[in-house]
Amino acid sequence: MRYELRIKNAGASPFSILHFPFSIKLFLLFLLFPVCVAAQEVTVVAAGDIMLGTIYPSRNYLPAGEDCSGLLEPLKSALSGGDITFGNLEGVLTDNAATPKKCNDPSVCYTFGMPAHFVNCLADAGFNLLSVANNHVGDFGEQGRRSTVETLKKAGIHFAGLAGYCVTDTFTLKGVKYGFAAFAPNSGTVSLKDIPAAEKIVRELAAACRIVIVSFHGGAEGGSRQHVTRQTEYFLGEDRGNVYKFAHRMIDAGADILLGHGPHVTRAVEVYRRRFIAYSMGNFCTFDRINVSGVSGVAPVFKIRTDSDGAFLHAEIISTCQEKRQPPKVDTQQRALKIIQQLTRQDFPEMAALITIGDNGIISMKNE
Repeated sequence: MRYELRIKNAGASPFSILHFPFSIKLFLLFLLFPVCVAAQEVTVVAAGDIMLGTIYPSRNYLPAGEDCSGLLEPLKSALSGGDITFGNLEGVLTDNAATPKKCNDPSVCYTFGMPAHFVNCLADAGFNLLSVANNHVGDFGEQGRRSTVETLKKAGIHFAGLAGYCVTDTFTLKGVKYGFAAFAPNSGTVSLKDIPAAEKIVRELAAACRIVIVSFHGGAEGGSRQHVTRQTEYFLGEDRGNVYKFAHRMIDAGADILLGHGPHVTRAVEVYRRRFIAYSMGNFCTFDRINVSGVSGVAPVFKIRTDSDGAFLHAEIISTCQEKRQPPKVDTQQRALKIIQQLTRQDFPEMAALITIGDNGIISMKNE
């Protein structure tokens, strides 16, 4: 347990405390002298991309009986214990496939729409915060975006990331006020590439909230793109942003936790100005139509602990793995942990003097 001292000053008085009754003396001593109170810690559980099956191009890409209840069951314990449980909703929640995006060849065009009732599986697994800023949130046009917003609101799940709909969200849990913003380089989302505008959003959240969480869907995709280059990244000719520059500028603007996804693989972690950055959390639960072979099939779940002002204390990495059309599970080989250890050494050698990533999965500050 951590403690902090809070001293309340009763101010000057023309009367001597000696003249007050004993009960009042005790009350004044309580006000005038330091009192130890427990300093609140916050736990954020974070996972990567979630796509529980899709209605397009065929409902055959959904779990049997269109029942998603078994997909997250094996990892409920990994997702537990957080004040917040976060994930990236890779696609929309809709019961209407009338307006999917145009594709010349549906077999190689990836369009992700989950039935609206699948939101119950997310809520049941503990998710209470989702990013909807990604390259698949527009797969069913305006109807898909609107349906997603309405479905998440009805389920009581906080979310952000759609330009014109939900740029940010603020909410209070256990006496702590949180601000949330989500960014991506894609049309219809709050832009990852317009860093000055993103800074303004984060500064406003930081002025109003105790802890600010920022989600970003950026960087190139695939097994050959696991490294954080610190440069602008491109994929299939599209500018996917400079996630290193973005993350640092958001922390400079007042963000406390940065949660990245989009490359569909696990990337390194960093602590900058005592704030935690996960650069990509990979494919957490992606039932079909997303490649989960090799490194694309392993992903971390992070349990990030901060103080009540957002300063990083420590984190736990739980390695998970999945196979096509199967629920994800805890990975006994700890492959995501090993990837994070290796990539953090390679991409952020300066972290060696600041943090330790142990073989037990614990990320901690050195000399503490």
